[in-house]
Amino acid sequence: MTYSETILPEIHGLTDRELAQLHARVSQAFRQALAKAQIDNLPEPLLHRIYLPLAAALVKAAREKNSTLVVGVNGAQGSGKTTLCTLLGLLLESGFGVRVAGFSIDDLYLTRSERATLGGSVHPLLTTRGVPGTHDVAMGRQLLADLKNPGSKETVLIPVFDKAVDDRAPRSAWRAVAPPFDIILFEGWCVGATPQQLEELSQPVNTLEEQEDPHGTWCNHVNAQLAGDYARFFAEIDLLIMLEVPDMECIFAWRGLQEQKLAGQKRQSYATELMDETALRRFIMHYERLTRHMLAEMPGRANLVLRLDRCHQVEAVRINHWPAFSNTP
Repeated sequence: MTYSETILPEIHGLTDRELAQLHARVSQAFRQALAKAQIDNLPEPLLHRIYLPLAAALVKAAREKNSTLVVGVNGAQGSGKTTLCTLLGLLLESGFGVRVAGFSIDDLYLTRSERATLGGSVHPLLTTRGVPGTHDVAMGRQLLADLKNPGSKETVLIPVFDKAVDDRAPRSAWRAVAPPFDIILFEGWCVGATPQQLEELSQPVNTLEEQEDPHGTWCNHVNAQLAGDYARFFAEIDLLIMLEVPDMECIFAWRGLQEQKLAGQKRQSYATELMDETALRRFIMHYERLTRHMLAEMPGRANLVLRLDRCHQVEAVRINHWPAFSNTP
């Protein structure tokens, strides 16, 4: 399957006229959302070429499924997953009138003390948040179940992880949402990832693995997690979208911009928790093995791939296969 400039009508189901009408209806709210998020480098033509057709395609899939559609959004650090989900949520609600909930795998991180315990019992590198094995997957699966099938619950609490202090926020700071929802956007850097073959784990990919995990204990544990609890969690995704980044150096540059924004948002007392360039490079090494694995294999299997250029813009779209639902409740 090759890349194209936009999402084809057979996927999103709209005529050119319907797309133009939608564009006129949501363009002002789209611009306001960009301004609120302090995004000044996203060309508005992408609204018509990428974002609206994608939103329409998700609505079409949700209606065909006739129950809550779970959309996984994968992308490396700094690739723009949160921005994509924010803009999609806006378009889905204001343009199509569907109800949307969203959460990040980042907000499922184990607490700082839980990771310290894991680091002592399995491997010290597990004290650093990020890789599979450092999330509360059971909490994530329960959250997904509550968002899809709330039962008598009037509200569902979505956990919040405070990266500035590297710990889960108190329950009083969690986000309350009111189900039911038509679409759930579940984003994260390793969402939808698959384990590597065991022979691929034999050689380190960077100095972190070489010096701090010489026997492969850490990377084998991470891989085993992907093959177990995470595989069952990711199996609940109906449709997987990947933001495909150009290379690892872009990841470092874009993740650095995130750190600068985070530093500007936090109090001075938290400054020591934020990362300088050396710390950031070491941090990204924790993610490198799995990131390289996903960049090699996921573009060929994700339902939809948005390929990014070095200016952080979507330059092309790839549809590998689009799920067909039975219309059965």
